[in-house]
Amino acid sequence: MTGTDGLSYRRSTFCGGGSCVEVAPLANGWVALRDSKDATKPAHTYSPEEWVDFVRGIKAGEFDFPTAKGVESATVRFSR
Repeated sequence: MTGTDGLSYRRSTFCGGGSCVEVAPLANGWVALRDSKDATKPAHTYSPEEWVDFVRGIKAGEFDFPTAKGVESATVRFSR
């Protein structure tokens, strides 16, 4: 989906409720990240190194935590 800033944002296929995080690659190699609930707010931007470190942390399970009540699993797990 193209944002008002002209960027092509992607969201996870696991996003089901419309309240999602969306990411877009920038021409300079950086990554833009925004909240789909209010796409009019400026995106946060991250350097390629910051983005790689963050994704590696996700894949390593560093950000796993208990989920909200009523969610299937007690812990969010990301596969490597």
